[in-house]
Amino acid sequence: MSTFKGKKVLITGGASGIGKIMGEQALNKGAEVLVIWDINQNNIDTTIEELSKLGHVRGFRVDVSNYEMVTSSYAKVKAKVGEIDILINCAGIITSNKTFDVCTSDEIDRTMKVNAIAPMYVARQVLPEMIARNSGHICNIASAGGMLANPKMSIYAASKWAAIGWSDSVRIELQEMKSKVRITTIAPYYITTGMFDGVESKVFPLLKPKNVANKIIKAIESNKDFKMFMPWIPCPHHFIRLMQGILPMRFFDWLMGNVLGIYHTMDNFTGRK
Repeated sequence: MSTFKGKKVLITGGASGIGKIMGEQALNKGAEVLVIWDINQNNIDTTIEELSKLGHVRGFRVDVSNYEMVTSSYAKVKAKVGEIDILINCAGIITSNKTFDVCTSDEIDRTMKVNAIAPMYVARQVLPEMIARNSGHICNIASAGGMLANPKMSIYAASKWAAIGWSDSVRIELQEMKSKVRITTIAPYYITTGMFDGVESKVFPLLKPKNVANKIIKAIESNKDFKMFMPWIPCPHHFIRLMQGILPMRFFDWLMGNVLGIYHTMDNFTGRK
């Protein structure tokens, strides 16, 4: 039986990209209710219309970086559908490919709030309830950029490093509590959702949204603690950490920048219009 069968599922950023695809998959796997949080009301309306054919869908316009809106919106969710069983923190942004010296304070604030702080705000609503009933699952979508420093996305990388550190710390806290609540941290490579339009990857192909969504859903179902998705590398996070540990920094940078081209992927980034 699927982990999603009969469960109430909340997905932030759930009205577009992999968030929307995961919502569809959750319903196909028997979710009792799918709750979508998104900043774009038009996308919410369209997604509800499409996915309501598969099951019960609720949508709320929520700025997840606003703590008061998060708390009030979750109170509405509880009143309408009850406590959430599975939370997928999927909302995220990237603002530009500028070097850090010319980034604005607004870019810093927005990126850190949406990518690093907002998942904490949302998880803080559901986690105490999950701990009290000793069941539940939180999946936090970070990025491979949170595992590997990359130029021209320094603020984004910082936000995803923060998200990974927080997410895995909570996993260990729950483990030491001997709680059955599970945390899954996901760190995918670039995905062709439009968010990273203009990215050029020399060696590794960009990931397809549906494939990534499938793998995330499977990771939740199999209670994976951490999953990083990169093409052609079976255990990429182990590979990266091993290379960082055994190679001199200058040679590691040469490998990532000149051989694999990772350090130049953002050169022609445009992003979603």
